[in-house]
Amino acid sequence: MRIALPAVLLTALLVFPGVLPNTPGHLGSLVETALPWFGLGIPLLLAAAAVRRSLKGLAFALVPTVAWAALFGPGLVPFPQPSPGRTDFQVLTLNVGGDRTAPRDVARDILAADADVVALEKVPNDAMKTYEQELHASYPHRATGDTLGLWSRYPLHGVEKLDLGGAWPHAVRAVARTPVGDTAVYAVRLPSVRVTVREGFAVRRRDASAARLAERVARDPARRVVVLGDLNGSLRDRGLAPLTHGLRPAGGGSGHGPGFTWPAAFPVVRLDHVLLRGLTPTGTTVLPDLGSDHRPVLTGLRSVR
Repeated sequence: MRIALPAVLLTALLVFPGVLPNTPGHLGSLVETALPWFGLGIPLLLAAAAVRRSLKGLAFALVPTVAWAALFGPGLVPFPQPSPGRTDFQVLTLNVGGDRTAPRDVARDILAADADVVALEKVPNDAMKTYEQELHASYPHRATGDTLGLWSRYPLHGVEKLDLGGAWPHAVRAVARTPVGDTAVYAVRLPSVRVTVREGFAVRRRDASAARLAERVARDPARRVVVLGDLNGSLRDRGLAPLTHGLRPAGGGSGHGPGFTWPAAFPVVRLDHVLLRGLTPTGTTVLPDLGSDHRPVLTGLRSVR
């Protein structure tokens, strides 16, 4: 019983995190964000079974082990994958904030990634001109708004700064004339979240902005849509469900790790995402630390026929 009950509870948490209430303190969102790390309880259960020399305890401990492996194992084991076919164009997203960021060095690394459309978030005001100068030769088309920017090899039109209810525009939208036709591209940085004594997991502003963005994307007349940016949350977090309801996550490549992006030096959660409509991913890679506090995400895309 000392092993069985914790094993059953851990398995239920891994498989059905949505049953947790979100009050008090948005507990459900917090657990969903940290869900892969609850696997750290599995070695403790296995160790307890070994110490007790209990085969029944071992059997119970294997239940959450199997559940965790089914949920998160595919991102860790390099199983052979079918060929994704052609890639029509590539997109990259990076939050370039952080004390270690050197704009010219980051711009050089962005150029080396060879994306066709680049979204940068949390660009310091005094660094925006540097990025514009360094990226202009390869990305002659751009759309910027406060701390957000889109750089593109393809012409951009229909540029909008979107008010998502924050103190500044949290999204910039533009239509890129990509090889597969006009594609609406959003550069996004949703409001930050914090864990506080008073509010718990303080996600209220982020959730509200995510809902407003989801409404705007749902009304977007473009057949093809790409949302790039720092959503300040895991896509398992119920607070981002309005976005994932109508958009497909690009996800991470199998065998390349869990795809965490923050903090860059030792990532423990994925905050930076690529969401799609009318397009399919041909591969997603989390690139190495470029000096920001986030890691960049590079995704190949092709049109859905």
